[in-house]
Amino acid sequence: MSEKEIIRAEGYHVPVLLHESIEALVTNPDGIYLDCTFGGGGHSRHILEQLSPKGHLFSFDRDPDALANCSIKDDRFTFVRSNFRHLLHFMDYYGIEQVDGILADLGLSSHHLDDESRGFSFRFDAPLDMRMNSCGGKTAAQLIADSTQEELGAILANYGELKGSYRIATLLKRASDGGKLQTIQDLLTTVAPVIPERDKKSLAKLFQGLRIAVNDEIGALQQLLTDGTQLLRPEGRFVIITYHSLEDRPVKNFFRSGNISGERVTDHFGVPLTHISPLHSKPILPSAEEETRNPRSRSAKLRIGVKG
Repeated sequence: MSEKEIIRAEGYHVPVLLHESIEALVTNPDGIYLDCTFGGGGHSRHILEQLSPKGHLFSFDRDPDALANCSIKDDRFTFVRSNFRHLLHFMDYYGIEQVDGILADLGLSSHHLDDESRGFSFRFDAPLDMRMNSCGGKTAAQLIADSTQEELGAILANYGELKGSYRIATLLKRASDGGKLQTIQDLLTTVAPVIPERDKKSLAKLFQGLRIAVNDEIGALQQLLTDGTQLLRPEGRFVIITYHSLEDRPVKNFFRSGNISGERVTDHFGVPLTHISPLHSKPILPSAEEETRNPRSRSAKLRIGVKG
């Protein structure tokens, strides 16, 4: 990557575990690879550096900002403006039957957290949006309005892992039904009796729970694992970076047991019914140097799965 490209990519999102992930991913320079989360393009640019003239990279991102930020001009590169959950459809469209590797850097980019208008952070007042694709789908405000109190409580309990989730849901529904829940500040004011603004950890969990539900992140991850397994050629690799247990647990379970629940399913001979095996027993973590350089990398875990 040139110095200008590095500055451009890191201004949007600092790639996490960059060298470790690309070293694990690119096993065949002539191969076909997928970057499921283009973001600022840091991983994609590094993948292209490892490919031969015969190789090709397809990069997915549903965020219009990612497309606007994309400056890669390379015949070996195709940008797909879509959620990665649709990778089978698009690979069929492009006539691709198998790929050599699939990379996914899950979670929010630095761009999402630092963009004051998107509603992903409680640091800024903004519309209560939280959509990764700002051109379609329900906003967080609409999700709250359309959910029952019980459904909203379950979202906050399961995706935010929040204590008192049903009490918080009651406050949110009351404010939403009264037309008083349209902005981030409205949200903070509404939940203040349970989560004061100084309780940053609980606020982060609240925002995480709503964001995951708005974007159906766990459903998309499950579909990526299932459809990606079908698309990978033998010895092809999943390389997935997660940032919290709700992302990491399904990936770990899928690599070990073939399903996100972790239930061990075997055939009549006791052989596990899984097509993917973990390359390492434990995840790869950022170095101390990377954590110092990029504090947002501290919770990252890299897992590698190989198709048998």
